[in-house]
Amino acid sequence: MIELVGGLPKNVVGFSVRGRLTVQDCRDVLMPAMRKSLKYHNKIRLYYELGSRFPGAAWEDLDLRPRKLFSRCERVAIVTDTGWVRHTVKAVRFLIPSEIRVFSTIEAEEGWAWITAPPGSDGDAQIAQPG
Repeated sequence: MIELVGGLPKNVVGFSVRGRLTVQDCRDVLMPAMRKSLKYHNKIRLYYELGSRFPGAAWEDLDLRPRKLFSRCERVAIVTDTGWVRHTVKAVRFLIPSEIRVFSTIEAEEGWAWITAPPGSDGDAQIAQPG
């Protein structure tokens, strides 16, 4: 199941996955949220909390024809304690056109601060807190 995360700036699309993620979840929740944000911002950011060891639909199985949406992401923060996800992201990071960082769940506030940091900053300072 996928849910949008509130309390983020308008240029940040936040979502949380618990249990099984399906292609339909992405079509019904993620893609519309990205399109809405992109109506108002040239570049957007993604904040992704993954709370499932086996999230279900693999990214390569998703119908991501609107790759233009993902090419307009300037930052992606992934919060997870799932080891294989962390390793996979690190291995394919060079294929992703945006800046991407992976944070453990105890580093979620750091991930939140990084994804909400003003453009041009490195986001190491605590800018905003989840909640």
